[in-house]
Amino acid sequence: MPTEQEAKQRYQRNDSKGLTTDMTQLATFGAGCFWGVEAAFRRVSGVIDTSVGYMGGHFPNPSYLDVCARITGHAEVVQVEYDPEIVSYSQLLDLFWSMHDPTSINRQGPDRGEQYRSVIFYHTSAQATAARQSKWRLQQSGTHERDVATQIEPAAEYYLAEAYHQQYFAKKRA
Repeated sequence: MPTEQEAKQRYQRNDSKGLTTDMTQLATFGAGCFWGVEAAFRRVSGVIDTSVGYMGGHFPNPSYLDVCARITGHAEVVQVEYDPEIVSYSQLLDLFWSMHDPTSINRQGPDRGEQYRSVIFYHTSAQATAARQSKWRLQQSGTHERDVATQIEPAAEYYLAEAYHQQYFAKKRA
């Protein structure tokens, strides 16, 4: 397995489209407020890039205010671009489960509303299978007294959140 530095050297800029994706994969998770979720995934070796946005709703081109008004049905999500030769989807799932309460319905900490729901949006059938198996194992583990409420859904239209939300914690610490 290549080191993270070796892997990053494999990626080349291709005009204005950003990083090539022939060697990377996408994963999308909702686990409460996307600021902290993004910060946690950005620390993972093998994660090439992250962005925050909205997925799983019925309202086209939602803004943060639309989502907070609870009229769109979207979840706040983090989209993770990662190198599967360095970090596996299963490892990303493990981090996802550890960073929030997957038994809580439409709530994480003080944040309430469907936009804060626990959800895994899968991009491939392999991700769907891995997510369902991972959820089943967590449920069977007895780690939580309540049932795991995390939804597992096919990835839908992804709407990038406003620029001020991207890498929010990193900007606040700078």
